[in-house]
Amino acid sequence: MHIAWLGKKSPFCGNVTYGREVTNALLDRGYQVSFVHFAQEDDEHPLTASWGEVQEVPIPFLFKSQIYTIPSLKSSKVLTQALRELKPDIVHASLTLSPLDFLLPEICEELNIPLVATFHPPFARKRRNLTSGTQHLMYQLYAPFLANYDRVIIFSKIQRDLLMRLGIPKSRLAVIPNGVDIEKYSPGLSRLKTELGAQRVFVYQGRVAMEKNVESLLKAWKHAEMGEDSKLVIVGSGPLAPALMSTYGEEQGVVWMGFIADEQRRIEILRGSDVYILPSLVEGLSLSLLEAMSCGVACLATDAGADGEVLESGAGVVLNTHRVSTQLQTLLPLFQDHPELTTLLGKKARQRTIDRYTLSDNITSLEELYRQVLQQQRVYSSNTV
Repeated sequence: MHIAWLGKKSPFCGNVTYGREVTNALLDRGYQVSFVHFAQEDDEHPLTASWGEVQEVPIPFLFKSQIYTIPSLKSSKVLTQALRELKPDIVHASLTLSPLDFLLPEICEELNIPLVATFHPPFARKRRNLTSGTQHLMYQLYAPFLANYDRVIIFSKIQRDLLMRLGIPKSRLAVIPNGVDIEKYSPGLSRLKTELGAQRVFVYQGRVAMEKNVESLLKAWKHAEMGEDSKLVIVGSGPLAPALMSTYGEEQGVVWMGFIADEQRRIEILRGSDVYILPSLVEGLSLSLLEAMSCGVACLATDAGADGEVLESGAGVVLNTHRVSTQLQTLLPLFQDHPELTTLLGKKARQRTIDRYTLSDNITSLEELYRQVLQQQRVYSSNTV
């Protein structure tokens, strides 16, 4: 089977990680993969070596960020011609929040190619604040167009129910949770504590942006007065990083590591951490959370998106998106003073990923979805002849 994957290679974000992991796994299972992505000729792709042997097709753009992409005026023509020449069996679009997303069903229908999408935008169970309200508008905007895709992959039943309320038929929606490579992301040795001179390490990995609510974590850390033997490590960058770094630093035991492209280094940081914290206001299904769980780290996360579902029934601690800072002020000292608690929760987190969120199971479900869509296409074509 030949799969044309339309996604992102830069700048680094969850969509990039998703595309890399899934396409490499498909290649390992013997599929042919062509990777179509927004790029200019002078683009630098630091992750190129991790993408396997794929044919790459660049699509011109005017602007791209971690959140959205603005294609050039000729991008749809370039994409159409590329798909006509590639002749894939199926197109899988890991949607990049681009105007091109709305044109894809028309392009693929013209070429008679089945079209699958993965819809990544974060969401909240309830519209509790401005950020979650804005994300709900994104879902309202996309819903009429997603209904024209052959299948739309989402990460949880909550997300499926939201899209169904917006008019997408249940038959078009497929719940396939994110998966993590449990062999690569696994408990192991780390020199992180020696490097930091710390007895206890708490970590956040992700964008430093409003929707991630990192400031609530930092406020809680400061007020909890965790002491010099505990460190809070922030891995990632974003628009709020400079302002927060000027307020929270070494004096409070906060270590800013910035964006780390080296995957092995990120794994080493997780292996050396005692607690992973995700204070987001909105989420989809966080790959960073699953990676931490798979490394055997005790996890605290808000019930934004599907993250609360991931940690339910004792696999971690679920925070309410209201009063995040207040909850963390109570919990941080508890996890600092009781290492046996973090050890127990780390084991439960690891087991939860093994039971429900492996990359292997994710790819098997994706294979079955591809087969269903192709069979549906064949039946439709035979009935229209």
